[in-house]
Amino acid sequence: MRTAANFATVNVHGGKNDEQGSEKTTAGGRQLNILGINSVYHESSAALLVDGKLVAAVEEERFNRIKHGKTAEFDNPHQLPERAIRYCLKHAGLTAGDIDHVAYSFSPKMRQAQYRKEWWNPRLEETLRLRLGQVQGAVEEYLDRPLKQSFHFVPHHMAHAASAYFPSGFDHAAILTLDGIGEVAGSFLAKAEGTRIQAVESIDYPNSLGFLWEVLSSHLGFSHYDASKVMGLAAYGNPEIFRRKIQAALRVGKEDYAVSPEFLSANPNQYAKLEAAFGPARYEEGENAQILPRHADIAAALQEATNEAVLALVRRLKRQVPSDKLCMAGGVALNCVTNEIVRKSGEFSDVFIPSAPHDAGTAIGAAQIVHCSKQKSSPERGMSSPYLGPAFERREILAAVKSSGLEARRSKSPGRDAADMIADGKIVAWFQGRMEFGPRALGNRSLLADPRRPDMRTILNQKVKHREDFRPFAPSVMAEHADEWFELGGAHAISHGFMLFACDVKPELRDRIPSVVHLDGSARVQLVSRELNPRFHELISAFHAKTGVPIVVNTSFNDSEPIVCTPTDAIVTFRKSGIDALFMDDVVLTAEG
Repeated sequence: MRTAANFATVNVHGGKNDEQGSEKTTAGGRQLNILGINSVYHESSAALLVDGKLVAAVEEERFNRIKHGKTAEFDNPHQLPERAIRYCLKHAGLTAGDIDHVAYSFSPKMRQAQYRKEWWNPRLEETLRLRLGQVQGAVEEYLDRPLKQSFHFVPHHMAHAASAYFPSGFDHAAILTLDGIGEVAGSFLAKAEGTRIQAVESIDYPNSLGFLWEVLSSHLGFSHYDASKVMGLAAYGNPEIFRRKIQAALRVGKEDYAVSPEFLSANPNQYAKLEAAFGPARYEEGENAQILPRHADIAAALQEATNEAVLALVRRLKRQVPSDKLCMAGGVALNCVTNEIVRKSGEFSDVFIPSAPHDAGTAIGAAQIVHCSKQKSSPERGMSSPYLGPAFERREILAAVKSSGLEARRSKSPGRDAADMIADGKIVAWFQGRMEFGPRALGNRSLLADPRRPDMRTILNQKVKHREDFRPFAPSVMAEHADEWFELGGAHAISHGFMLFACDVKPELRDRIPSVVHLDGSARVQLVSRELNPRFHELISAFHAKTGVPIVVNTSFNDSEPIVCTPTDAIVTFRKSGIDALFMDDVVLTAEG
Protein backbone atom coordinates (compact mmCIF):
# COMPACT_ATOMS: atom_id res chain seq x y z
CA MET A 1 0.00 0.00 0.00
CA ARG A 2 1.03 3.57 -0.52
CA THR A 3 -0.56 6.99 -0.68
CA ALA A 4 -0.90 8.41 -4.15
CA ALA A 5 0.37 11.95 -3.94
CA ASN A 6 1.46 11.86 -7.56
CA PHE A 7 -2.12 11.18 -8.59
CA ALA A 8 -3.54 13.88 -6.34
CA THR A 9 -1.27 16.82 -7.09
CA VAL A 10 -1.18 16.63 -10.87
CA ASN A 11 -4.08 15.21 -12.80
CA VAL A 12 -2.72 15.85 -16.29
CA HIS A 13 0.84 15.65 -17.56
CA GLY A 14 1.76 17.38 -20.80
CA GLY A 15 4.76 19.35 -22.01
CA LYS A 16 4.26 21.35 -18.81
CA ASN A 17 2.19 20.05 -15.92
CA ASP A 18 -1.40 21.21 -16.19
CA GLU A 19 -3.26 21.83 -12.95
CA GLN A 20 -6.99 21.26 -12.58
CA GLY A 21 -9.04 24.36 -13.00
CA SER A 22 -6.72 26.23 -15.36
CA GLU A 23 -8.17 28.76 -17.77
CA LYS A 24 -10.01 27.79 -20.93
CA THR A 25 -7.58 27.47 -23.81
CA THR A 26 -9.93 28.10 -26.69
CA ALA A 27 -10.78 31.62 -27.76
CA GLY A 28 -13.90 33.31 -29.02
CA GLY A 29 -16.32 30.80 -27.50
CA ARG A 30 -15.42 28.07 -29.99
CA GLN A 31 -16.28 24.57 -28.84
CA LEU A 32 -13.61 22.54 -27.09
CA ASN A 33 -12.84 19.20 -28.76
CA ILE A 34 -10.85 16.64 -26.78
CA LEU A 35 -9.70 13.32 -28.23
CA GLY A 36 -9.05 10.51 -25.74
CA ILE A 37 -6.77 7.60 -26.64
CA ASN A 38 -5.97 4.29 -24.98
CA SER A 39 -3.23 2.17 -26.52
CA VAL A 40 -0.61 1.55 -23.85
CA TYR A 41 -1.59 -2.08 -23.30
CA HIS A 42 -4.67 -3.67 -24.87
CA GLU A 43 -8.29 -2.74 -25.66
CA SER A 44 -7.01 0.09 -27.87
CA SER A 45 -9.72 2.71 -28.21
CA ALA A 46 -10.60 6.31 -28.91
CA ALA A 47 -13.24 8.67 -27.55
CA LEU A 48 -14.28 12.21 -28.36
CA LEU A 49 -15.62 14.93 -26.07
CA VAL A 50 -17.18 18.02 -27.61
CA ASP A 51 -17.66 20.75 -24.99
CA GLY A 52 -17.63 18.03 -22.37
CA LYS A 53 -20.25 15.89 -24.10
CA LEU A 54 -19.23 12.35 -25.01
CA VAL A 55 -20.22 12.01 -28.67
CA ALA A 56 -18.32 8.89 -29.74
CA ALA A 57 -16.25 6.04 -28.31
CA VAL A 58 -15.15 2.84 -30.00
CA GLU A 59 -12.58 0.05 -29.72
CA GLU A 60 -10.02 -0.50 -32.46
CA GLU A 61 -10.71 -4.25 -32.56
CA ARG A 62 -14.11 -3.65 -34.12
CA PHE A 63 -12.40 -2.16 -37.18
CA ASN A 64 -9.16 -4.13 -37.53
CA ARG A 65 -10.85 -7.42 -36.47
CA ILE A 66 -7.94 -8.24 -34.15
CA LYS A 67 -9.12 -9.17 -30.66
CA HIS A 68 -8.25 -6.44 -28.14
CA GLY A 69 -6.92 -4.26 -31.00
CA LYS A 70 -3.36 -5.43 -30.40
CA THR A 71 -1.39 -7.54 -27.96
CA ALA A 72 -0.11 -5.94 -24.77
CA GLU A 73 3.65 -5.65 -25.36
CA PHE A 74 6.42 -3.43 -24.05
CA ASP A 75 7.23 -2.24 -27.57
CA ASN A 76 3.87 -1.07 -28.95
CA PRO A 77 2.23 1.68 -26.83
CA HIS A 78 2.78 4.03 -29.77
CA GLN A 79 0.60 1.91 -32.08
CA LEU A 80 -2.46 4.11 -32.20
CA PRO A 81 -6.09 3.09 -32.68
CA GLU A 82 -6.13 4.94 -35.99
CA ARG A 83 -9.42 3.55 -37.30
CA ALA A 84 -11.15 4.32 -34.02
CA ILE A 85 -9.82 7.88 -34.08
CA ARG A 86 -10.96 8.28 -37.67
CA TYR A 87 -14.47 7.14 -36.78
CA CYS A 88 -14.73 9.55 -33.84
CA LEU A 89 -13.75 12.51 -36.02
CA LYS A 90 -16.04 11.48 -38.86
CA HIS A 91 -19.02 10.97 -36.58
CA ALA A 92 -18.62 14.46 -35.10
CA GLY A 93 -17.98 16.07 -38.48
CA LEU A 94 -14.52 17.21 -37.39
CA THR A 95 -11.12 17.24 -39.03
CA ALA A 96 -7.78 16.66 -37.33
CA GLY A 97 -7.30 20.42 -37.20
CA ASP A 98 -10.42 20.79 -35.05
CA ILE A 99 -8.95 18.80 -32.16
CA ASP A 100 -7.92 21.15 -29.34
CA HIS A 101 -6.43 18.61 -26.95
CA VAL A 102 -5.37 14.95 -27.01
CA ALA A 103 -5.42 12.86 -23.83
CA TYR A 104 -3.49 9.59 -23.56
CA SER A 105 -4.37 7.31 -20.62
CA PHE A 106 -0.92 6.64 -19.20
CA SER A 107 1.75 8.72 -17.46
CA PRO A 108 5.37 7.90 -18.44
CA LYS A 109 6.65 10.22 -15.69
CA MET A 110 4.70 8.36 -13.03
CA ARG A 111 5.90 5.00 -14.38
CA GLN A 112 9.54 6.12 -14.45
CA ALA A 113 9.37 7.57 -10.94
CA GLN A 114 7.84 4.49 -9.35
CA TYR A 115 9.25 1.56 -11.36
CA ARG A 116 11.63 -0.77 -9.48
CA LYS A 117 14.18 -2.72 -11.49
CA GLU A 118 13.68 -5.94 -9.52
CA TRP A 119 10.10 -6.22 -10.81
CA TRP A 120 10.97 -7.35 -14.34
CA ASN A 121 13.68 -7.16 -17.00
CA PRO A 122 15.05 -3.57 -17.09
CA ARG A 123 15.63 -3.89 -20.84
CA LEU A 124 11.92 -4.44 -21.40
CA GLU A 125 11.19 -1.41 -19.26
CA GLU A 126 13.65 0.65 -21.30
CA THR A 127 11.85 -0.44 -24.47
CA LEU A 128 8.54 0.70 -23.00
CA ARG A 129 10.01 4.03 -21.96
CA LEU A 130 11.45 4.67 -25.42
CA ARG A 131 8.21 3.70 -27.17
CA LEU A 132 6.19 5.91 -24.84
CA GLY A 133 8.50 8.70 -25.91
CA GLN A 134 7.22 8.17 -29.46
CA VAL A 135 3.52 8.43 -28.58
CA GLN A 136 3.14 12.20 -28.95
CA GLY A 137 5.03 12.12 -32.25
CA ALA A 138 2.79 9.32 -33.52
CA VAL A 139 -0.30 11.34 -32.65
CA GLU A 140 1.13 14.47 -34.27
CA GLU A 141 1.97 12.50 -37.40
CA TYR A 142 -1.54 11.08 -37.55
CA LEU A 143 -3.16 14.49 -37.04
CA ASP A 144 -0.55 16.07 -39.33
CA ARG A 145 0.28 18.96 -37.01
CA PRO A 146 2.31 19.73 -33.88
CA LEU A 147 0.41 19.60 -30.58
CA LYS A 148 2.92 21.39 -28.30
CA GLN A 149 1.03 21.99 -25.02
CA SER A 150 -2.14 20.31 -26.33
CA PHE A 151 -0.98 16.73 -25.77
CA HIS A 152 -1.47 15.29 -22.28
CA PHE A 153 -0.47 12.08 -20.54
CA VAL A 154 -3.14 11.20 -17.95
CA PRO A 155 -2.47 8.72 -15.11
CA HIS A 156 -4.06 5.40 -16.04
CA HIS A 157 -6.08 4.77 -12.89
CA MET A 158 -7.20 8.39 -12.76
CA ALA A 159 -8.62 7.86 -16.25
CA HIS A 160 -10.37 4.69 -15.05
CA ALA A 161 -11.78 6.63 -12.11
CA ALA A 162 -13.13 9.45 -14.28
CA SER A 163 -14.69 7.01 -16.74
CA ALA A 164 -16.80 5.62 -13.89
CA TYR A 165 -17.52 8.76 -11.89
CA PHE A 166 -18.76 11.26 -14.47
CA PRO A 167 -21.26 8.91 -16.19
CA SER A 168 -22.64 7.84 -12.80
CA GLY A 169 -24.46 11.12 -12.23
CA PHE A 170 -23.35 11.12 -8.59
CA ASP A 171 -22.38 14.47 -7.03
CA HIS A 172 -19.91 12.68 -4.78
CA ALA A 173 -18.62 9.14 -4.59
CA ALA A 174 -15.96 6.74 -3.44
CA ILE A 175 -14.07 5.20 -6.37
CA LEU A 176 -12.33 1.82 -6.63
CA THR A 177 -10.40 0.77 -9.72
CA LEU A 178 -8.87 -2.69 -10.12
CA ASP A 179 -6.93 -4.07 -13.07
CA GLY A 180 -3.65 -5.72 -14.06
CA ILE A 181 -1.47 -2.64 -13.85
CA GLY A 182 -1.63 1.04 -14.62
CA GLU A 183 1.73 2.75 -14.28
CA VAL A 184 2.63 0.55 -11.30
CA ALA A 185 -0.67 0.26 -9.42
CA GLY A 186 -3.02 -2.71 -9.63
CA SER A 187 -5.72 -1.08 -7.48
CA PHE A 188 -6.57 2.53 -6.76
CA LEU A 189 -8.80 4.15 -4.13
CA ALA A 190 -10.14 7.66 -4.70
CA LYS A 191 -12.88 10.08 -3.76
CA ALA A 192 -14.80 12.49 -5.94
CA GLU A 193 -16.64 15.69 -5.15
CA GLY A 194 -18.10 17.83 -7.91
CA THR A 195 -15.58 17.91 -10.75
CA ARG A 196 -12.59 16.96 -8.60
CA ILE A 197 -11.27 13.42 -8.27
CA GLN A 198 -8.71 13.01 -5.52
CA ALA A 199 -6.49 9.99 -4.91
CA VAL A 200 -6.71 8.30 -1.52
CA GLU A 201 -4.40 5.31 -1.84
CA SER A 202 -2.96 2.89 -4.39
CA ILE A 203 -1.83 -0.72 -4.26
CA ASP A 204 1.20 -1.38 -6.42
CA TYR A 205 2.69 -4.30 -8.32
CA PRO A 206 3.01 -7.18 -7.52
CA ASN A 207 -0.29 -6.86 -5.67
CA SER A 208 -2.42 -7.18 -8.79
CA LEU A 209 -5.66 -9.14 -8.93
CA GLY A 210 -5.76 -8.66 -12.68
CA PHE A 211 -2.31 -10.18 -13.19
CA LEU A 212 -3.16 -13.16 -10.99
CA TRP A 213 -6.23 -13.81 -13.12
CA GLU A 214 -4.12 -13.56 -16.29
CA VAL A 215 -1.59 -16.06 -14.95
CA LEU A 216 -4.19 -18.59 -13.85
CA SER A 217 -6.22 -18.11 -17.04
CA SER A 218 -3.12 -19.16 -18.95
CA HIS A 219 -2.44 -22.07 -16.59
CA LEU A 220 -6.00 -23.29 -17.17
CA GLY A 221 -5.44 -23.36 -20.93
CA PHE A 222 -7.03 -20.07 -21.91
CA SER A 223 -5.47 -16.82 -23.06
CA HIS A 224 -4.39 -14.02 -20.72
CA TYR A 225 -7.53 -12.16 -21.77
CA ASP A 226 -9.99 -14.96 -20.92
CA ALA A 227 -10.92 -14.08 -17.34
CA SER A 228 -14.58 -14.41 -18.37
CA LYS A 229 -14.00 -18.09 -19.21
CA VAL A 230 -12.43 -18.69 -15.81
CA MET A 231 -15.35 -16.93 -14.14
CA GLY A 232 -17.80 -19.17 -16.00
CA LEU A 233 -15.80 -22.30 -15.18
CA ALA A 234 -15.72 -21.37 -11.47
CA ALA A 235 -19.43 -22.14 -11.15
CA TYR A 236 -18.67 -25.83 -11.74
CA GLY A 237 -15.95 -26.14 -9.10
CA ASN A 238 -15.51 -26.59 -5.36
CA PRO A 239 -13.48 -23.70 -3.90
CA GLU A 240 -12.51 -25.70 -0.85
CA ILE A 241 -10.23 -28.06 -2.82
CA PHE A 242 -7.65 -25.39 -3.71
CA ARG A 243 -8.53 -22.78 -1.09
CA ARG A 244 -5.25 -23.04 0.82
CA LYS A 245 -3.21 -23.09 -2.40
CA ILE A 246 -4.92 -19.93 -3.63
CA GLN A 247 -4.40 -18.31 -0.23
CA ALA A 248 -0.67 -18.85 -0.70
CA ALA A 249 -0.90 -16.81 -3.91
CA LEU A 250 -3.48 -14.26 -2.72
CA ARG A 251 -3.48 -13.35 0.95
CA VAL A 252 -6.55 -11.41 2.06
CA GLY A 253 -6.83 -9.38 5.25
CA LYS A 254 -9.77 -7.50 6.69
CA GLU A 255 -8.99 -4.38 4.64
CA ASP A 256 -6.20 -5.37 2.27
CA TYR A 257 -4.76 -8.10 0.08
CA ALA A 258 -1.34 -9.15 -1.20
CA VAL A 259 -0.32 -11.22 -4.23
CA SER A 260 2.78 -13.39 -3.98
CA PRO A 261 5.26 -12.37 -6.72
CA GLU A 262 6.33 -16.03 -6.98
CA PHE A 263 3.19 -16.71 -9.02
CA LEU A 264 3.61 -13.82 -11.47
CA SER A 265 5.37 -13.87 -14.82
CA ALA A 266 8.36 -11.80 -13.66
CA ASN A 267 9.44 -14.75 -11.52
CA PRO A 268 11.69 -17.17 -13.47
CA ASN A 269 10.35 -20.09 -11.39
CA GLN A 270 6.71 -19.14 -12.00
CA TYR A 271 5.74 -22.26 -13.96
CA ALA A 272 7.26 -24.63 -11.44
CA LYS A 273 5.48 -22.77 -8.64
CA LEU A 274 2.14 -22.95 -10.46
CA GLU A 275 2.47 -26.65 -11.22
CA ALA A 276 3.51 -27.45 -7.67
CA ALA A 277 0.41 -25.68 -6.35
CA PHE A 278 -2.21 -26.45 -8.98
CA GLY A 279 -0.96 -29.38 -11.01
CA PRO A 280 0.11 -29.53 -14.67
CA ALA A 281 -0.97 -26.72 -16.97
CA ARG A 282 -3.81 -27.37 -19.42
CA TYR A 283 -3.28 -26.63 -23.10
CA GLU A 284 -5.82 -25.62 -25.75
CA GLU A 285 -4.96 -28.59 -27.94
CA GLY A 286 -3.41 -32.05 -27.55
CA GLU A 287 -3.66 -34.68 -24.87
CA ASN A 288 -3.83 -32.13 -22.04
CA ALA A 289 -6.70 -30.13 -23.58
CA GLN A 290 -9.56 -31.73 -21.64
CA ILE A 291 -11.13 -29.59 -18.94
CA LEU A 292 -11.06 -31.59 -15.70
CA PRO A 293 -12.86 -31.09 -12.38
CA ARG A 294 -9.51 -29.92 -10.98
CA HIS A 295 -9.55 -26.96 -13.35
CA ALA A 296 -13.02 -25.91 -12.23
CA ASP A 297 -11.94 -26.24 -8.59
CA ILE A 298 -8.97 -23.90 -9.21
CA ALA A 299 -11.26 -21.37 -10.88
CA ALA A 300 -13.75 -21.59 -8.00
CA ALA A 301 -11.04 -20.98 -5.40
CA LEU A 302 -9.72 -18.01 -7.38
CA GLN A 303 -13.21 -16.52 -7.67
CA GLU A 304 -13.83 -16.95 -3.94
CA ALA A 305 -10.52 -15.31 -3.02
CA THR A 306 -11.17 -12.45 -5.45
CA ASN A 307 -14.55 -11.81 -3.86
CA GLU A 308 -12.86 -11.57 -0.46
CA ALA A 309 -10.03 -9.34 -1.72
CA VAL A 310 -12.34 -6.85 -3.40
CA LEU A 311 -14.63 -6.76 -0.37
CA ALA A 312 -11.58 -6.02 1.79
CA LEU A 313 -10.78 -2.98 -0.35
CA VAL A 314 -14.41 -1.91 -0.35
CA ARG A 315 -14.34 -1.90 3.46
CA ARG A 316 -11.05 0.02 3.43
CA LEU A 317 -12.46 2.59 1.01
CA LYS A 318 -15.69 2.99 2.97
CA ARG A 319 -13.72 3.77 6.10
CA GLN A 320 -11.69 6.45 4.32
CA VAL A 321 -14.37 8.03 2.12
CA PRO A 322 -17.64 9.01 3.83
CA SER A 323 -19.96 8.46 0.88
CA ASP A 324 -22.85 6.09 0.24
CA LYS A 325 -22.07 5.97 -3.50
CA LEU A 326 -19.43 3.72 -5.07
CA CYS A 327 -18.00 3.83 -8.59
CA MET A 328 -15.90 0.93 -9.89
CA ALA A 329 -13.75 0.49 -12.98
CA GLY A 330 -10.79 -1.50 -14.29
CA GLY A 331 -10.83 -4.91 -15.91
CA VAL A 332 -11.56 -6.69 -12.61
CA ALA A 333 -14.83 -4.72 -12.47
CA LEU A 334 -16.08 -6.93 -15.32
CA ASN A 335 -16.38 -9.76 -12.80
CA CYS A 336 -20.14 -9.84 -12.38
CA VAL A 337 -20.01 -12.35 -9.51
CA THR A 338 -17.74 -10.13 -7.42
CA ASN A 339 -19.74 -7.04 -8.37
CA GLU A 340 -22.94 -8.59 -7.06
CA ILE A 341 -21.25 -9.52 -3.78
CA VAL A 342 -20.05 -5.91 -3.44
CA ARG A 343 -23.57 -4.68 -4.13
CA LYS A 344 -25.11 -7.10 -1.63
CA SER A 345 -22.55 -6.21 1.05
CA GLY A 346 -24.44 -3.01 1.82
CA GLU A 347 -21.24 -1.04 2.34
CA PHE A 348 -22.53 1.41 -0.27
CA SER A 349 -26.18 2.07 -1.10
CA ASP A 350 -25.56 2.51 -4.83
CA VAL A 351 -22.88 1.02 -7.07
CA PHE A 352 -22.12 2.28 -10.57
CA ILE A 353 -19.89 0.57 -13.13
CA PRO A 354 -19.67 1.89 -16.73
CA SER A 355 -20.30 -0.28 -19.79
CA ALA A 356 -16.55 -0.25 -20.54
CA PRO A 357 -14.76 -0.53 -17.19
CA HIS A 358 -11.76 -2.22 -18.86
CA ASP A 359 -8.87 -0.34 -20.48
CA ALA A 360 -10.96 0.82 -23.45
CA GLY A 361 -12.89 3.07 -21.08
CA THR A 362 -9.76 5.00 -20.13
CA ALA A 363 -9.95 6.81 -23.47
CA ILE A 364 -13.14 8.43 -22.17
CA GLY A 365 -11.75 9.06 -18.70
CA ALA A 366 -8.54 10.63 -19.97
CA ALA A 367 -10.52 13.07 -22.11
CA GLN A 368 -12.76 13.92 -19.15
CA ILE A 369 -9.75 14.61 -16.91
CA VAL A 370 -8.32 17.01 -19.51
CA HIS A 371 -11.70 18.72 -19.86
CA CYS A 372 -11.74 19.35 -16.10
CA SER A 373 -8.21 20.71 -16.35
CA LYS A 374 -9.02 23.13 -19.16
CA GLN A 375 -12.56 24.20 -18.28
CA LYS A 376 -14.23 25.49 -15.15
CA SER A 377 -17.29 23.38 -15.99
CA SER A 378 -17.78 19.66 -15.54
CA PRO A 379 -17.94 17.23 -18.43
CA GLU A 380 -21.41 15.90 -19.06
CA ARG A 381 -22.72 14.09 -15.98
CA GLY A 382 -24.92 11.02 -15.90
CA MET A 383 -24.60 10.22 -19.62
CA SER A 384 -24.16 6.47 -19.43
CA SER A 385 -25.46 5.25 -22.79
CA PRO A 386 -23.18 2.51 -24.18
CA TYR A 387 -24.35 3.15 -27.77
CA LEU A 388 -21.42 5.26 -28.91
CA GLY A 389 -20.13 3.46 -32.00
CA PRO A 390 -21.00 3.43 -35.71
CA ALA A 391 -24.52 3.15 -37.11
CA PHE A 392 -25.30 2.38 -40.75
CA GLU A 393 -27.97 3.71 -43.07
CA ARG A 394 -30.30 1.42 -44.98
CA ARG A 395 -28.53 2.16 -48.25
CA GLU A 396 -25.22 0.96 -46.76
CA ILE A 397 -26.90 -2.20 -45.49
CA LEU A 398 -28.51 -2.90 -48.87
CA ALA A 399 -25.19 -2.31 -50.65
CA ALA A 400 -23.51 -4.89 -48.39
CA VAL A 401 -26.29 -7.38 -49.07
CA LYS A 402 -26.01 -6.82 -52.80
CA SER A 403 -22.24 -7.24 -52.67
CA SER A 404 -22.68 -10.57 -50.87
CA GLY A 405 -24.94 -11.91 -53.61
CA LEU A 406 -27.72 -12.69 -51.12
CA GLU A 407 -31.43 -11.96 -51.37
CA ALA A 408 -32.99 -9.85 -48.64
CA ARG A 409 -36.53 -8.91 -47.76
CA ARG A 410 -37.92 -5.95 -45.87
CA SER A 411 -39.83 -6.29 -42.64
CA LYS A 412 -42.64 -3.90 -41.72
CA SER A 413 -42.17 -4.84 -38.05
CA PRO A 414 -38.65 -6.13 -37.40
CA GLY A 415 -39.12 -6.44 -33.65
CA ARG A 416 -42.29 -8.51 -33.92
CA ASP A 417 -40.94 -10.68 -36.74
CA ALA A 418 -37.71 -11.35 -34.87
CA ALA A 419 -39.65 -12.18 -31.70
CA ASP A 420 -41.82 -14.67 -33.62
CA MET A 421 -38.71 -16.40 -34.96
CA ILE A 422 -37.12 -16.55 -31.50
CA ALA A 423 -40.29 -18.03 -30.04
CA ASP A 424 -40.18 -20.67 -32.77
CA GLY A 425 -36.69 -21.73 -31.66
CA LYS A 426 -34.68 -19.73 -34.19
CA ILE A 427 -31.41 -17.94 -33.45
CA VAL A 428 -31.63 -14.33 -34.59
CA ALA A 429 -28.80 -11.88 -35.20
CA TRP A 430 -29.95 -8.37 -34.25
CA PHE A 431 -27.92 -5.55 -35.85
CA GLN A 432 -29.42 -2.14 -35.07
CA GLY A 433 -28.36 1.45 -34.48
CA ARG A 434 -25.06 2.50 -32.95
CA MET A 435 -22.63 -0.19 -31.83
CA GLU A 436 -22.05 -0.69 -28.11
CA PHE A 437 -18.89 0.53 -26.36
CA GLY A 438 -17.52 -2.15 -24.07
CA PRO A 439 -17.15 -5.93 -24.17
CA ARG A 440 -20.86 -6.77 -23.84
CA ALA A 441 -23.39 -6.82 -26.66
CA LEU A 442 -26.33 -4.89 -25.25
CA GLY A 443 -28.96 -5.26 -27.94
CA ASN A 444 -27.46 -3.55 -30.99
CA ARG A 445 -24.91 -6.19 -32.05
CA SER A 446 -26.50 -9.24 -30.44
CA LEU A 447 -27.46 -12.85 -31.05
CA LEU A 448 -30.87 -13.58 -29.54
CA ALA A 449 -32.63 -16.81 -28.64
CA ASP A 450 -35.40 -18.35 -26.55
CA PRO A 451 -34.48 -18.67 -22.83
CA ARG A 452 -37.20 -21.30 -22.27
CA ARG A 453 -35.32 -23.97 -24.19
CA PRO A 454 -33.01 -26.08 -21.97
CA ASP A 455 -30.87 -27.02 -24.98
CA MET A 456 -30.35 -23.47 -26.26
CA ARG A 457 -27.09 -22.91 -24.38
CA THR A 458 -25.59 -26.03 -25.94
CA ILE A 459 -26.84 -25.06 -29.40
CA LEU A 460 -25.38 -21.56 -29.14
CA ASN A 461 -22.05 -22.74 -27.75
CA GLN A 462 -21.53 -25.60 -30.19
CA LYS A 463 -23.18 -24.54 -33.45
CA VAL A 464 -22.94 -20.76 -33.39
CA LYS A 465 -20.23 -19.50 -31.04
CA HIS A 466 -17.97 -22.57 -31.33
CA ARG A 467 -16.77 -22.33 -27.75
CA GLU A 468 -16.66 -24.29 -24.49
CA ASP A 469 -19.89 -25.95 -23.33
CA PHE A 470 -19.68 -24.47 -19.83
CA ARG A 471 -19.91 -20.87 -21.05
CA PRO A 472 -23.14 -19.21 -19.79
CA PHE A 473 -25.45 -16.76 -21.55
CA ALA A 474 -27.15 -13.63 -20.30
CA PRO A 475 -30.83 -12.72 -20.09
CA SER A 476 -32.05 -9.38 -21.41
CA VAL A 477 -35.26 -8.44 -19.61
CA MET A 478 -37.76 -5.62 -20.00
CA ALA A 479 -36.86 -3.23 -17.19
CA GLU A 480 -40.45 -2.90 -16.01
CA HIS A 481 -40.69 -6.67 -15.43
CA ALA A 482 -37.20 -7.28 -14.02
CA ASP A 483 -38.25 -7.37 -10.35
CA GLU A 484 -40.72 -10.13 -11.13
CA TRP A 485 -37.95 -12.45 -12.29
CA PHE A 486 -34.71 -11.37 -10.59
CA GLU A 487 -33.53 -10.39 -7.10
CA LEU A 488 -32.28 -6.90 -7.84
CA GLY A 489 -32.23 -5.57 -4.31
CA GLY A 490 -34.62 -2.64 -4.58
CA ALA A 491 -33.36 0.35 -6.54
CA HIS A 492 -32.08 -0.54 -9.99
CA ALA A 493 -28.56 0.70 -10.60
CA ILE A 494 -28.00 2.03 -14.12
CA SER A 495 -25.25 -0.56 -14.41
CA HIS A 496 -27.85 -3.32 -14.43
CA GLY A 497 -28.27 -2.31 -18.07
CA PHE A 498 -24.68 -3.36 -18.85
CA MET A 499 -24.61 -7.07 -17.78
CA LEU A 500 -22.29 -6.36 -14.85
CA PHE A 501 -24.08 -8.08 -11.95
CA ALA A 502 -24.89 -11.76 -11.46
CA CYS A 503 -28.29 -11.44 -9.81
CA ASP A 504 -30.30 -14.32 -8.35
CA VAL A 505 -33.18 -15.57 -10.45
CA LYS A 506 -36.42 -16.00 -8.49
CA PRO A 507 -36.38 -19.69 -7.45
CA GLU A 508 -39.93 -20.37 -8.61
CA LEU A 509 -39.15 -19.06 -12.12
CA ARG A 510 -35.79 -20.68 -12.81
CA ASP A 511 -37.32 -23.64 -14.62
CA ARG A 512 -39.02 -21.30 -17.09
CA ILE A 513 -35.75 -19.78 -18.37
CA PRO A 514 -33.20 -22.62 -18.00
CA SER A 515 -30.82 -21.48 -20.73
CA VAL A 516 -29.79 -18.32 -18.84
CA VAL A 517 -29.64 -19.61 -15.25
CA HIS A 518 -26.19 -20.42 -13.84
CA LEU A 519 -25.59 -23.45 -11.63
CA ASP A 520 -25.91 -21.29 -8.51
CA GLY A 521 -29.28 -19.90 -9.62
CA SER A 522 -27.94 -16.52 -10.73
CA ALA A 523 -27.89 -14.79 -14.12
CA ARG A 524 -25.86 -11.93 -15.60
CA VAL A 525 -28.93 -9.84 -16.23
CA GLN A 526 -29.37 -6.85 -18.55
CA LEU A 527 -32.28 -4.51 -17.91
CA VAL A 528 -33.62 -3.06 -21.17
CA SER A 529 -35.53 0.21 -20.97
CA ARG A 530 -37.76 1.67 -23.65
CA GLU A 531 -36.00 5.03 -23.24
CA LEU A 532 -32.43 3.80 -23.79
CA ASN A 533 -33.07 1.18 -26.50
CA PRO A 534 -36.60 1.33 -27.93
CA ARG A 535 -35.96 -1.14 -30.77
CA PHE A 536 -34.61 -3.86 -28.52
CA HIS A 537 -37.33 -3.20 -25.96
CA GLU A 538 -39.96 -3.55 -28.66
CA LEU A 539 -38.58 -6.95 -29.66
CA ILE A 540 -38.58 -8.29 -26.10
CA SER A 541 -42.06 -6.84 -25.56
CA ALA A 542 -43.33 -8.72 -28.62
CA PHE A 543 -41.70 -11.92 -27.33
CA HIS A 544 -43.39 -11.32 -23.97
CA ALA A 545 -46.79 -10.86 -25.59
CA LYS A 546 -46.35 -14.15 -27.46
CA THR A 547 -44.84 -16.29 -24.69
CA GLY A 548 -45.54 -14.64 -21.34
CA VAL A 549 -41.75 -14.35 -20.76
CA PRO A 550 -40.29 -10.79 -20.90
CA ILE A 551 -36.77 -12.12 -21.47
CA VAL A 552 -34.55 -13.23 -24.36
CA VAL A 553 -31.13 -14.86 -24.41
CA ASN A 554 -28.58 -12.23 -25.45
CA THR A 555 -25.00 -12.97 -26.45
CA SER A 556 -22.51 -11.03 -28.52
CA PHE A 557 -22.82 -11.18 -32.31
CA ASN A 558 -19.48 -12.82 -33.11
CA ASP A 559 -17.84 -16.19 -33.65
CA SER A 560 -14.32 -16.37 -32.15
CA GLU A 561 -13.72 -12.78 -33.30
CA PRO A 562 -14.45 -9.24 -32.12
CA ILE A 563 -18.12 -8.26 -32.06
CA VAL A 564 -19.30 -7.35 -35.56
CA CYS A 565 -19.20 -3.68 -36.50
CA THR A 566 -20.28 -3.23 -40.13
CA PRO A 567 -23.05 -4.82 -42.23
CA THR A 568 -20.38 -6.80 -44.08
CA ASP A 569 -19.00 -8.11 -40.78
CA ALA A 570 -22.53 -9.13 -39.84
CA ILE A 571 -23.14 -10.95 -43.12
CA VAL A 572 -19.80 -12.79 -42.95
CA THR A 573 -20.49 -14.05 -39.41
CA PHE A 574 -24.11 -14.87 -40.30
CA ARG A 575 -23.01 -17.01 -43.25
CA LYS A 576 -20.34 -18.98 -41.41
CA SER A 577 -22.33 -19.63 -38.21
CA GLY A 578 -25.50 -21.51 -37.39
CA ILE A 579 -27.62 -18.36 -37.26
CA ASP A 580 -31.14 -18.64 -38.67
CA ALA A 581 -31.87 -15.00 -39.47
CA LEU A 582 -30.13 -11.63 -39.59
CA PHE A 583 -32.04 -8.38 -39.02
CA MET A 584 -30.16 -5.21 -40.02
CA ASP A 585 -32.49 -2.27 -39.51
CA ASP A 586 -35.59 -3.60 -41.37
CA VAL A 587 -33.55 -5.69 -43.82
CA VAL A 588 -33.86 -9.43 -43.20
CA LEU A 589 -31.67 -12.31 -44.35
CA THR A 590 -32.53 -15.92 -43.57
CA ALA A 591 -30.43 -19.08 -43.64
CA GLU A 592 -32.76 -20.55 -46.25
CA GLY A 593 -31.68 -17.78 -48.61
